[in-house]
Amino acid sequence: MRSYIEETGFFAGHDPRDLLKTYGSPLYVYNEKIVRSNLRRLKGLITKYPYRTNYSMKANSNLALLRIAREEGLNCDAMSEGEIRLLLKAGFTPDRIFFVPNNVSEEELKFAVANGVMTSLDSIDQLERYGRIAPGSKCAVRLNPGVGAGHHKKVVTAGKNTKFAITDDQLDEMFRVADRYDLKIVGINQHIGSLFMDPEPFLSAVSNLIQMAKRFGKLDFIDFGGGYGVPYHKVSEDEKPFDFDSFEKKFEKLLDEAVEELGYVPLFKTEPGRFAFCEAGVLLGTVHAVKYNAGKKYAGTDIGMNILTRPTLYGSWHDIEVIHDGTVTTDDPQQITVTGNICESGDIIADSRTLPKIVTDDIVCVLDAGAYGYAMASNYNQRLRPAEVLITLDGGVKVIRRRDTYEDLFRNMDV
Repeated sequence: MRSYIEETGFFAGHDPRDLLKTYGSPLYVYNEKIVRSNLRRLKGLITKYPYRTNYSMKANSNLALLRIAREEGLNCDAMSEGEIRLLLKAGFTPDRIFFVPNNVSEEELKFAVANGVMTSLDSIDQLERYGRIAPGSKCAVRLNPGVGAGHHKKVVTAGKNTKFAITDDQLDEMFRVADRYDLKIVGINQHIGSLFMDPEPFLSAVSNLIQMAKRFGKLDFIDFGGGYGVPYHKVSEDEKPFDFDSFEKKFEKLLDEAVEELGYVPLFKTEPGRFAFCEAGVLLGTVHAVKYNAGKKYAGTDIGMNILTRPTLYGSWHDIEVIHDGTVTTDDPQQITVTGNICESGDIIADSRTLPKIVTDDIVCVLDAGAYGYAMASNYNQRLRPAEVLITLDGGVKVIRRRDTYEDLFRNMDV
């Protein structure tokens, strides 16, 4: 069995036991070297044409990681006023932020306008609301290319069964609304879904969006969305990474065709989220109890569904490595169900998984936790959210978010 954390030297010589002793268990740990490598891969995807990578910050909104994305030259997508505020705090100038909200209030739209942030509207209603707020201004619209993809139906964001975007048959009405308020649509964007390993649906959506672009005249930019997958089964099944080299060639060929058909060269964009930080983050936790129920072995940890929501919400798979006495172990593989400490039957990280023998006080290391991990965490059951630490390029350890305290639980209540 492979060990991702050993192959990558993830902890840079630090003993996970010492990390948990110092910063508390559970603990999110990120590796800056992997972070920057992933960001550079995304940024350099297309070199033939004007191209910009916008990191979709909903995947991980830690301020320190956003600053690294800014340093590496990426722009960012925001989905809320709070995300815009955080990006401004991270040092992004308004021209490096793209606001792509869904069903937001007039107040949020006004905030984006007041701060000079380009905004994409994803329905006729929202476009009309924007027109009343900022008549005569520039904006973008989110279009549905008719193709959806993703690892679960809850993350498919285009096609026939989705709440997102403006469809092809609504374009005439959309143009009428834009004309009514003298809005200049300078960009279009799409997003088909999250975590695809087969690029063909994305490439089909690119072709469809290019055809829709012909309806708009000359655009400043065309944003094709993101969703590039991560091999979540890399240890358990030796799953291979997303084939960027092959994808890049096919993508560039479509852009060649787009330029020829459109008769001009816009700025092309993509907006990946997961790929940027997913593999650069792991979640460490401690085994507090091992038990058998009806012959089934359970390893109970302090990684509850409030700390890592994806397995409960989507049935998502995360590979797990077991650390015994400070060393990754592969000994005595058994069928084990790894659970958390939340009072819910669905509080399961891994169900009936073949894993090395686990005993009380072992450490479990959940891989690929850097995206949609802490970002979706909560205080359910009044559990404290963990700290986040970054293993820096020089091998040091930096706290980038402190662990909750019990005082934090009371902070916004009338006590």
